[in-house]
Amino acid sequence: MTENYIDHFFYHVLPNLKIAVIGDIMVDRYIFGKVERISPEAPVPVNKVDHMTSVLGGAANVASNLANLDCHVLLGGLIGDDENADLLHDLLTESHIDGSGLVVRKDHATTTKMRILGSRQQMVRLDFEEVTPLAEKEEEILLNWLHQQLATGLDGIILSDYQKGVLTDSLSKKVIEAANNAHIPILVDPKGSDWSKYNGADFVTPNMKELGDCLGRSVANEGQAVVEAASSLYKQYSFAHLMVTRSEKGITVVGKDGKVWNNPATAQEVFDVSGAGDTVAAAFLAAVAGKLSIRTSLQIANAAAGIVVTKVGTYPIHRHELLKLWEDWHPVRWQPYQSLTWEEMAQKIRDWQQKGETVVFTNGCFDILHRGHVLYLQQAAMLGQHLVVGLNSDDSVRRLKGETRPLVAQEDRAVLLGALGCIDDVVIFEEDTPKELLEVLRPDILVKGGDYKADEVIGRESVKRVEIISFEEGYSTTGLVQKIADLVKKGKI
Repeated sequence: MTENYIDHFFYHVLPNLKIAVIGDIMVDRYIFGKVERISPEAPVPVNKVDHMTSVLGGAANVASNLANLDCHVLLGGLIGDDENADLLHDLLTESHIDGSGLVVRKDHATTTKMRILGSRQQMVRLDFEEVTPLAEKEEEILLNWLHQQLATGLDGIILSDYQKGVLTDSLSKKVIEAANNAHIPILVDPKGSDWSKYNGADFVTPNMKELGDCLGRSVANEGQAVVEAASSLYKQYSFAHLMVTRSEKGITVVGKDGKVWNNPATAQEVFDVSGAGDTVAAAFLAAVAGKLSIRTSLQIANAAAGIVVTKVGTYPIHRHELLKLWEDWHPVRWQPYQSLTWEEMAQKIRDWQQKGETVVFTNGCFDILHRGHVLYLQQAAMLGQHLVVGLNSDDSVRRLKGETRPLVAQEDRAVLLGALGCIDDVVIFEEDTPKELLEVLRPDILVKGGDYKADEVIGRESVKRVEIISFEEGYSTTGLVQKIADLVKKGKI
């Protein structure tokens, strides 16, 4: 992931993406009021209405997220011919969403959730809906519409399933087959206990509850438990990747081949998780459709979720918000490496923390800096406003790696790390572990890479929390050294 490439994605790729969303379309209506007395007619509160709002929900909220990312969005699904359908059309027009895929059923209720809130508390929810599967003719209309869009060019498809009847087994399978034949990514936000209709999808994105519903048992919100649950599902189903949204623990992607990507949550304060799953689906699929890697797409989706959960109610992500987050994360702050004492670094950290800024710490040898290192450090930096790296000294590396290491001297390693825009400062330590250094620095977050468990990480007592980030497979200093040695043996160097 390079800054120039991400800038290109946000400014040039996103606005040109064309993505179709098919699924259960809803309208979310909110009535806000104030409760100060009980009705004389019955023992119920009287809600004096202040104002009302309506927003897109369900599959339409996924479409709204994509539209606010400036993608060209086409929406397909089932609606009625009622007042709420008229409201839905108005909301789609306001959001610049192409609703040409809407199938209208006479005498059918457009799915609408009306929430009545009094003094900030939800008092009751009124559901207007009829859960009936698509008729054969309605399915045919939707498929014909989809094939027309594919003929003119689509970059991706999202299936948003709320079990209201649109995504029948037949339609789901045919849409996935069409996406596969067109060689475009397709993502499914699932529901229910039988996911066989999602076979062939590139990504299936359950939350922890939905994962448990499919397995018929609860799943602990722990990394290893999620990976094991995914392995169980792959014995039954044949989608390519399972992407599990894990609330405050971020997102984990498990590939059918066993490869795992983890990305910790970024939100500092959570107000409302309504629609966060829709945001993750939209942002992730847009990034994948824009040819970004799974790891980078995951970072973008997680960052988007971190923004929307700080808002109240169903709130779509906006491109300018992600851009601002990216720019804040990548300030022009590079300066030549300066050797600081532990105490000097600790004071710098205190100054940042007094401003309410989060300080992230990680450590390592970083001998021969490579792509895997950079991706890991970039992910760590996204967890806060400042990243400090503890660097093992030459003597420390020799004790840990052997007499032939390090290949690059500590001062040179520090200069290379300091040149990365995601790193604020580098501090060298002589010990085998950073335990003593952490006792002095006291950062907010300690990041470790690999298969550690948080309660096993050395130095955890000196921080507020520990985050584990998986390493990029196929990259290591040992591997580079071996490759060079092999080339020397063959006389090619």
